[in-house]
Amino acid sequence: MTAKGRLYGVGVGPGDPELLTLKALRLLRAAPVVAYQSATDKESIARAIASPYLTGAQIEVSFHLPRALEPEKAQEIYDQEVAPIAEHLAAGRDVVVLCEGDPFFYGSFMYVFTRLSEQYQTEVVPGVSSLMACPVSLGVPFTYYNDILTVLPAPLPAEELTTKLLTTDAAAIMKLGRHFSKVRDILHQLGLASRALYIERATMAQQRIVPLDEVNPAEVPYFAMIVIPSKNRL
Repeated sequence: MTAKGRLYGVGVGPGDPELLTLKALRLLRAAPVVAYQSATDKESIARAIASPYLTGAQIEVSFHLPRALEPEKAQEIYDQEVAPIAEHLAAGRDVVVLCEGDPFFYGSFMYVFTRLSEQYQTEVVPGVSSLMACPVSLGVPFTYYNDILTVLPAPLPAEELTTKLLTTDAAAIMKLGRHFSKVRDILHQLGLASRALYIERATMAQQRIVPLDEVNPAEVPYFAMIVIPSKNRL
């Protein structure tokens, strides 16, 4: 009977290939199968980050987990998309699943993990997340001493974003995309716009830092963040 392969969820960081951990690099180079999330019409960001370290002899598996689906519909599609990964594991081949940022921090690997980790031995390797990379790229400390940091997804309703921003010392607003204008309006209403810093594609070659009120809402990508650092300084 063929032994089952081992599943690895490997964070590859926010964009700079040099931000891979040593453990991620070791597992990536040793894996016979490398899988990654990719939109049907776009290059995989995770693969692009890890591409300098691929051996050229590995089997590559691309899967697509579309966002903004109703839970029932997403369940069926996600089950189908991860099936090729399960086939390799069942055949005894280890699979490294690349995930931009960190696998368990809004990472695409979570959907693979929930479907396969009970059937196959699984190890998750943390990665540098955008939450860490953006303040560093902006050159601002995020928090001091006992400051409270709140991470907010931009698709939340305006009322909920407003409530959360009123009760925190510092904030990171992620997944901006088409929600940018709503978020910018809220920041102006709350008097936070002067502290808010916008960055997109942090640590990538295409990284851009733009003053909040000069951002074109029509051009804001999914991989963009507004950082509101603590007003405290120690």
